[in-house]
Amino acid sequence: MKKIVIIGSGGSGKSTLARRLGEKFKMNGYHLDTLFWRPNWVGVPKDEQIKVQNELVKRENWIIDGNYGGTMDIRLNAADTIIFLDISRTICVYRVFKRMLKYRNETRPDMGEGCEERFSFEFIKWIWEYPKTKRPKILYRIAQLSKEKEVIILKSPKEVENFLRKDK
Repeated sequence: MKKIVIIGSGGSGKSTLARRLGEKFKMNGYHLDTLFWRPNWVGVPKDEQIKVQNELVKRENWIIDGNYGGTMDIRLNAADTIIFLDISRTICVYRVFKRMLKYRNETRPDMGEGCEERFSFEFIKWIWEYPKTKRPKILYRIAQLSKEKEVIILKSPKEVENFLRKDK
């Protein structure tokens, strides 16, 4: 595992897993939310997202977490390992509410500077609909890559912990 992509719903634990894997394997982790959100929740244009990711994936090793479906193929094609956090939407929504409370009126560590944590009905709705709207396409796409890349699907916090305990 030298080039790792972590994808999953909001609240699935992508950034936490990226950080923990980075510590375990002594690798740099890149949170796309940190790179693609400017102060006051202004998104970075897609052409800049493409440029940044094309540069990141040229590095010798990396961990990149985030969805950004319109540019996901850049990461998926360059990765040797794809980790999909297929965590239940109930857990994801709970975690998002928990972090909203923890970081209220602050910028959390894995978010772009100047993007204070806030409640967003649209984001909660996106998480709730993720299993029907995003998950099937992601599963289809990673199934296509499973012969040439290591694909790991983790379905619960316990599976994530067991995966982190494994020696690799």
